[in-house]
Amino acid sequence: MKIDRNEVVRLLERLSNAKGPSGFEDEVIDVVRDFCDGWATVEENTLRDGLIVPNGTGLDDNRARPRVMMDAHGDEVGGMVRTIRANGTMGFVTLGRFPEGALCGQDVLVRNARGEWLHGTIGVKPPHFTSAAEKAAHVAPEMILDVGATSAEEARERFFLRIGEPFVVATQFTFDVERGIAVGKAFDCRAGVAAMLIALRELASRDDLSVDVVASVSAQEEVGERGVAAAARTLDPDVAYMFEGCPADDTFLAPDEVQTALHGGPMFRHFDRCMITNPRYQRFVLDAAEAAGLRVQESVREGGGTDGGPVHLMDVPCVVSGVPCRYIHTATSICAIDDVIESARVAVEVISRMTPEVICGF
Repeated sequence: MKIDRNEVVRLLERLSNAKGPSGFEDEVIDVVRDFCDGWATVEENTLRDGLIVPNGTGLDDNRARPRVMMDAHGDEVGGMVRTIRANGTMGFVTLGRFPEGALCGQDVLVRNARGEWLHGTIGVKPPHFTSAAEKAAHVAPEMILDVGATSAEEARERFFLRIGEPFVVATQFTFDVERGIAVGKAFDCRAGVAAMLIALRELASRDDLSVDVVASVSAQEEVGERGVAAAARTLDPDVAYMFEGCPADDTFLAPDEVQTALHGGPMFRHFDRCMITNPRYQRFVLDAAEAAGLRVQESVREGGGTDGGPVHLMDVPCVVSGVPCRYIHTATSICAIDDVIESARVAVEVISRMTPEVICGF
């Protein structure tokens, strides 16, 4: 399987730079639709799940062979305007979880009622104005969303700001060609989306599969894995193969405890807070990768959750392939492009080996 490295970089760049906080994934679906043009249809439901069906594959109930659903969520952590204050600044809620302090001082893009994205910042009180009592209390500073308005009236009438509008961090994608390192926002899960799209296109081109393959770029994962359940009800799979941009742990743990490292290939988790991975399916995946000489990693996680959670509760066997990404849920993440490519290769290898008999054994 030949994969154009430069194409993967360009795809990841477009996906990373797309502004798609939970519930507002439209720009991400636009990128997906462009990539699928000519070989698959992309439809949307009201949640903004992107439902991808390769040409020649149907969704009728009288299927002749098993159906595999691939999934990667399209949303990213972000925020929403909660209040517009008298001084023109805004209060906000987060869409998804950021580490404490990660948003302080960050450049952001805030959408207004005209659909424009305004450059602003998450402001915090400078140390010059912090009292001794506040310093002694070690309380996290209040964060303020600010695009430069000086009154609530100006915010509404000149900046066209409204409550309920989303924002994302403003980080722009860069790529180190010599070292193969990508830096950008939203690699959770745009790195997974990129890997899935590359794998799906390859599988759609083959006429020797024993399964049909469809896919979803699901919405609202960061606020509770909401979109994937609706996607699965429509696509009605017999088995699911999920992609993630998962947290790399190689900068936080001792070497003998690292389970998700850059350049190690996709990580397959046995356990997290939402799913005990089907052990028979997991073993099939790991054995297929080993037989093909492809790199994979394994983990057991005490926290975290993925789109596998809701889907496996629908009695659909799931595995989760995670592209290792350092510092997810912050303004800037790092990943290795070879891990994105290897994730696509592993998916193609695994799904190519599936048969009705294999799936019945899960």
